[in-house]
Amino acid sequence: MSVRVGILGATGAVGQRFIQLLDDHPTFDLAAVTASADSAGKTYREAAKWRVNTAIPDDVAEMEVAETTPAGIADADVDLLFSSLPSGVAAEVEPAFLEEGYVVSSNSSNDRLAEDVPLTIPEINPGHLDLIEVQRDERGWDGALVKNPNCSTITMVPTLAAIDEFGLESVRVSTLQAVSGAGYSGVTSMEIIDNAIPHIGGEEEKMETESRKLLGEFDGAEVHLHGADVAASCNRIPTLDGHLENVFAEFAEDPSPADLREAMRSSTSTAPTSPPPVTGSPRSTATWRTCSRSSPRTLRRPTSARRCARSRARGTSPARPISSSRCSARTSRSARSPASTAPTRTAWGSSPAACRRPTPARSTTASRTTRSAARRAPRS
Repeated sequence: MSVRVGILGATGAVGQRFIQLLDDHPTFDLAAVTASADSAGKTYREAAKWRVNTAIPDDVAEMEVAETTPAGIADADVDLLFSSLPSGVAAEVEPAFLEEGYVVSSNSSNDRLAEDVPLTIPEINPGHLDLIEVQRDERGWDGALVKNPNCSTITMVPTLAAIDEFGLESVRVSTLQAVSGAGYSGVTSMEIIDNAIPHIGGEEEKMETESRKLLGEFDGAEVHLHGADVAASCNRIPTLDGHLENVFAEFAEDPSPADLREAMRSSTSTAPTSPPPVTGSPRSTATWRTCSRSSPRTLRRPTSARRCARSRARGTSPARPISSSRCSARTSRSARSPASTAPTRTAWGSSPAACRRPTPARSTTASRTTRSAARRAPRS
């Protein structure tokens, strides 16, 4: 069974990576690519400045780029949209698709901490997808918005999930992040060559909050953030791809190194889905895995009268809707008693901004005292 998908913002760096990963995919069939109005109407080959180290798939190269609006992809009959839009653009554009009934899986950072938006890693918290029903009730749309976390967070959390059984209480992480994480034009050569930038704007806050939401518990009405104290120090280094993280964790229990090794060895969360192999890449031995706890139908776009009519005109069947069943544990926000909140979980407020824990005081280090080095003039 194939799922027809589209990519919003397909000509950018992240959109190009989506195209590479979707090429010859066993489940997803790419049916639409969108970009700005300037690129709309061109073939993908003409519109994209291709920078990925493999060739543009032949069938994609000749696809016509649509404008990033619901009207632009109305004839594509897609079940699922992958959004690779810049966060500022996504905040304005994604709601229009959601109101038209589309299911959007978004790589953009906007709304990751919204109380009714699932932030998911399929191997870690697939149950959080039930938050979609809460989202639809509160926002009054037939679509569904799902977010994936920040790149550094998605690297750290699977390991933390594997050892959370020992009572995770504190996490301290220091990252060394490649320039690709900032996008093609994110860091200038004069800033990064022969240098390390000891601050990445917004990155630390994302790691400190998103990790707690991913590890939190969904009670049928909302996600309660994990109670661990998380503090991050994020640094940009002059490598092209790949992030290195040094993570220090403290627990309520006193696990031995052998206990931790066994927990990680036996956990499925530490073996996340691998991308398909890239020809000629050193990682060409990677294998494709599919998370057994998720189903393509889970994120199918719901049926609407308008879509049914369009499908009948083509002689095709519309995608099946997401089940409307509710989690049995779900209660209304007004009726839920304080006792229903687990004592080890703390909700920090009712808005994304309020969910951010105050940044803990940090000890002065050489890297912290040289934050201004990122902005200083290059040495002569």
